[in-house]
Amino acid sequence: MSAQTDTQGSVTTVYQVTGMSCGHCEGSVSAELGRLPGVTSVQAVAAKGEVTVVSEAPLDEEAVRAAVDEAGYELVGRA
Repeated sequence: MSAQTDTQGSVTTVYQVTGMSCGHCEGSVSAELGRLPGVTSVQAVAAKGEVTVVSEAPLDEEAVRAAVDEAGYELVGRA
């Protein structure tokens, strides 16, 4: 599976995040990432430790890392 795919004006990127264990964790990570400029959709899956982000353009990984950190979790990198 590709960590990043481009489709007609949107970019889908899957990130690996450690520390998520429940729906609250998923909500916290989704809320923080959803505040980044250009993000149109976020889906966090605690069971897999993955977060799928759809954005209008590729995201700055440091901005993603800061948002995940703000939520209280750790970005490992792209899945």
